[in-house]
Amino acid sequence: MLCSGNDAAVALAEHVGGDIEGFAALMNKKANELNLTTTNFVTPHGLDSNEHYTTAYELARITDYALQNKKFATIVNTKSTSININGVPRTISNTNELLGNLEGVNGVKTGFTNNALRCLVTSTTRNGHQIICVVLGADTKKIRTEDSIKLIEYAFANYEYVNIKEKIEEEFEKFLQKDCNKIKINKSKNIIPQFELANISNEELPIQKEEIYKLNTSLQCEEYLQAPTNVNQTIGSINVTINDKQIASANIIIKNEVQKKNILDNFLEILSNYTSYLEKSI
Repeated sequence: MLCSGNDAAVALAEHVGGDIEGFAALMNKKANELNLTTTNFVTPHGLDSNEHYTTAYELARITDYALQNKKFATIVNTKSTSININGVPRTISNTNELLGNLEGVNGVKTGFTNNALRCLVTSTTRNGHQIICVVLGADTKKIRTEDSIKLIEYAFANYEYVNIKEKIEEEFEKFLQKDCNKIKINKSKNIIPQFELANISNEELPIQKEEIYKLNTSLQCEEYLQAPTNVNQTIGSINVTINDKQIASANIIIKNEVQKKNILDNFLEILSNYTSYLEKSI
């Protein structure tokens, strides 16, 4: 990984997958699991092949997944290390020119082929927030470095992380205080439904600073339900949008079962109503 050893990549592929083809099959299986629709692998080292391809976006997604592996994250954040080959010491250095030279850079990988030209995938973390930058097809190492720095600095200067979870929870509290009383459950026993939020799809998101004021939180909810209801039954949702494009959501669910009235319940209700009527008449 540090010095782009294609020979080591082949050795590892043969050890893990039996041969290059077997390892490529494993890579493509993982790509399918990650829902990568424009990626296909045929080699472990990425040298030019018509059937070996991906995109900048999917490279970023692969990187995001790989960095969850602590060993991988440690390796790509290593500037240099010493190894022994047949008893002979050797120092190998990371080919990532931004590692150690730009604030917050902690990986990931350089690349070059005649068709892809100079490429660089960079992970940068500042103030607890991480971005992944992908530059492909640069004519020179200098250009890929400059373009990567421009993209990284632009992202940190122009985007701000927004607590989406907080906005959804505020909307949910309004629902509990006002709107939940409007929900009617037809033919239900005298049971008060209890509501809660299901998992929030995105709890924190980077938003372009000039777009933050366009954030909109809205609630959609069924007002009439039919008993019985199930535990964790979805009855609505809270959606967060920018310019009518949804960026996050959370379902509202009923956390308790609301049972349907039976014949006895109906009889007792009629009896109670009749008794009240007589009392008022007297």
